Amino acid sequence: MSTDTVPLTSGRAPVLDTSSLSSNSSSLPLWDRLSTWASENRTIVYTIAGIAVVVTGAGVVYYSTDSRTPSRDTSSEEKKRLSKKERKKAKKDKDKEQAQSQTKTEPQQQSQQKTPTVQPDPSESLPQVDPSTVESLPDQERKAYATRLKVGGNKAYGDQRYNEAIELYGKAILCKPDPIFFSNRAACYNALGNWDKVVEDTTAALALDSEYVKALNRRANAYENLEKYSEALLDYTASCIIDGFRNDQSAQSVERLLKKVAEAKGKAILEGKEKKLPSPTFVTNYLQSFRPRPRPEGLDDNTDLDEGSGKAQLRAGLAAMENRTSEGYETASTAFDKALELRDLGEYEAFAYNMRGTFRYLRGENADALKDLDKSVELDPSLTQSYIKRASMHLELGNREAAAQDFEKAMEQKQDDPDIFYHRAQLHFILAQFADAAKDYQKSIDLDRDFIFSHVQLGVTQYKMGSIASSMATFRRCIKNFDKTPDVYNYYGELLLDQQKYSEAIDKFDTAIELEKQSKPLGMNVLPLINKALALFQWKQDFQEAQKLCQKALIIDPECDIAVATMAQLLLQQGKVTDALKYFQQAAELSRTEGEIVNALSYAEATRTQLEVQEKYPQLSSRLQGMGGQFGAMR
Repeated sequence: MSTDTVPLTSGRAPVLDTSSLSSNSSSLPLWDRLSTWASENRTIVYTIAGIAVVVTGAGVVYYSTDSRTPSRDTSSEEKKRLSKKERKKAKKDKDKEQAQSQTKTEPQQQSQQKTPTVQPDPSESLPQVDPSTVESLPDQERKAYATRLKVGGNKAYGDQRYNEAIELYGKAILCKPDPIFFSNRAACYNALGNWDKVVEDTTAALALDSEYVKALNRRANAYENLEKYSEALLDYTASCIIDGFRNDQSAQSVERLLKKVAEAKGKAILEGKEKKLPSPTFVTNYLQSFRPRPRPEGLDDNTDLDEGSGKAQLRAGLAAMENRTSEGYETASTAFDKALELRDLGEYEAFAYNMRGTFRYLRGENADALKDLDKSVELDPSLTQSYIKRASMHLELGNREAAAQDFEKAMEQKQDDPDIFYHRAQLHFILAQFADAAKDYQKSIDLDRDFIFSHVQLGVTQYKMGSIASSMATFRRCIKNFDKTPDVYNYYGELLLDQQKYSEAIDKFDTAIELEKQSKPLGMNVLPLINKALALFQWKQDFQEAQKLCQKALIIDPECDIAVATMAQLLLQQGKVTDALKYFQQAAELSRTEGEIVNALSYAEATRTQLEVQEKYPQLSSRLQGMGGQFGAMR
């Protein structure tokens, strides 16, 4: 998810999505966190069948340091096209035709690269051949005719007489089925926008030369125009592997296609996705980003209420939330729905709309959630929490202006509400206004020093601003003042891990895990377990123990998307590509927003494509393994 669409409270953790940290912060949105983790040279750059794939903020990028050029046993023209000298020239000359580009003069350039065996007189008519006459020609004459017809086709192509060029290349193919002739004819069909014919001819070229990069790129372009994105992605990926990942345009095409494939599949997932609550870890972290408050007077356990009334249902929902379990949150969501259906809520009606809107938002029903919060502020403008929650929804939808306006409206109602400053600070943080964010976090602390996450987020902001000493001092004060709060140790551990202080970080994660067990036996936050898994991997490459910790996290919270994605990364690092693919797909299904789904699917599609390349082009497997060996040391 890009920073343009990150919610004020992501639900991953009660602090802001800390893109300030490099790799390891579990308070980052899932895919931002994992993407940064993957892109750090010191940490994880994972390889899929030997190809390094990094999902960055701009998309998915493939990297390789293999500089070897595959040997080719083809025509002298083909060897020249793939020669090292020509590759270097292509890199230096940005205007030179790249493998993907479909320029108007390409076949004409080919004829200039090599002097044909028979140089025809421009006034001389070209050979007239058909299937019957070709059979009677000697081999040498066929080859000579083919060359002349190809030169004529190149000239016609250069003059944009595409149909004539198509006919001439077709006759050349009759004389000599050559991959270059098929590819040149495909270039004509490309210029005419006849994509099916482009696919047909490039496929014929590849049947004769399976590593013909130009034909692969040309067919990939046709597939993309036919909106067959998976097929295009496969061809571009194979082209990149064959070319040693030296062609930037092909690599960029892989990135573009991964995004297109992921977006197309992501929309299908969203359309068919059941609207349900995310993992209890997500829900708990979202809810505790607001200061805990007692239940409204009259909704406590000691008040006598008719069990069939809306007020009783509202109270039941609040009680169920306190369990912090999946079942408890589902019960609460149902109870809030029921409370508003019964409609005898009196003074609690605005609060009921607030709570139902909160759970609708968590289920991904943003439009209905906004309507509920609109109704809540209409009924009771003094309920500032409704403005704050609505602001977070606006921000997730990319409407920063509306989010800022809601904070202003909340301030008009209650200037000393510390939640307003805390959540407005997150808006500043997302906009990279770190000084303003720090001021608002500090103001939130001044108004209420007991809310741990204001302190934690201030420390994160200081870290982002480069004030490492101040940040560490803030966390040390947090540990002194909140020594029984597991979140303090977890986030402090993340900062230590970012500084590669592995032993100290693991010690903090262990403390957080023990405190979670003691304080929340039924609703344990699994983030410290996942962070410890990452630390063990980065420090000692201890896959076995890291995997055990992720598995434990998934037993506690089976729908924790962070645990699922981390498990996928660990499996991928061990070369267990098929198993990793299953986890990436599961992560996409668990993702809550379109941006998260697309990022998860980008990983999945990159993994799937590499498997398909190996299956379709088995001769590339050894080359892939060679590339993978080079990346094994990248930590």
